[in-house]
Amino acid sequence: MHRTALAVAALVAASILSANAEETTMPDHPYVGLWVTDDSQVRHELLPNGRYDEARGTVESAYRGRYEVAGTHIEYWDDTGFTADGDFVDVDTLHHGGMILRRRPPVHP
Repeated sequence: MHRTALAVAALVAASILSANAEETTMPDHPYVGLWVTDDSQVRHELLPNGRYDEARGTVESAYRGRYEVAGTHIEYWDDTGFTADGDFVDVDTLHHGGMILRRRPPVHP
């Protein structure tokens, strides 16, 4: 019984490590960075490791998850299970969920 529990724990740990490795090996793309609505109420930070961090109003990190870009299309998978998508119109404009976000310099040092 004890060996079975250890084997299951080892498989779970390997699965988690494998999932994390996939996130960090996402190919680079020209859309990494901060994207903001004109009123600054929605802010998406697309990180180079395939993760995103979204702020809403005064709530920092309101949503976090992973994303993938194929051409000019982006797919989001929030950590809570919510999914969304969008399209980059050009290198500085993202249409997402009825919103228009524009590239901005990062707010982090």
